[in-house]
Amino acid sequence: MTRALFIVDVQNDFTEGGALGVVGGADVAAGISALLAAHAGDYGAIFASRDWHDEANDNGGHFATDAAPDFVDSWPVHCVAGTIGAEYHPAFDTTAVTFHIRKGQGKPAYSIFEGTGENGETVSQLLTERGVTEIDIVGIATDYCVRASALDALEHGQHVRVLQDLVAGVAAASSVAALAELGHAGAEIVDSAP
Repeated sequence: MTRALFIVDVQNDFTEGGALGVVGGADVAAGISALLAAHAGDYGAIFASRDWHDEANDNGGHFATDAAPDFVDSWPVHCVAGTIGAEYHPAFDTTAVTFHIRKGQGKPAYSIFEGTGENGETVSQLLTERGVTEIDIVGIATDYCVRASALDALEHGQHVRVLQDLVAGVAAASSVAALAELGHAGAEIVDSAP
């Protein structure tokens, strides 16, 4: 059995001070780097996703350009390709990352499975090619992209663990609800330390 690690959207715009910064984002970035320093060798593949949105359009309605964002389907402009906001947070050491996944690119995208690798590969293809059967998930935001990525991983037939001390959410209540939903769907909700 091969285990992979999904690191979801640890980007400047999703951490403190960013366009959609969440409380605890910088701590999550540093915690993921510590996890990788100690345990990168435990993973057969390490995937890091980033929102990578187009600058010149509303990305399929994902950016609220003509009205106030509803923070459900429409959002303030964030993670525009090539900007500082789209870059990984500086506390996240990407040295051990095997695959960099970009998602969005002109349309709304929450799950890592909606993104592609640097050569256009889908996440599903990369998982299958490497015989991955187990996935640990960390990152931002618990109640949106982490949730969507974990649900898609379960649907893909993976055994999923969400490392609850290495995720940060938009809101406390919706993050608690997301972890409960994932637990009911079959994911294990665990801490990164054994």
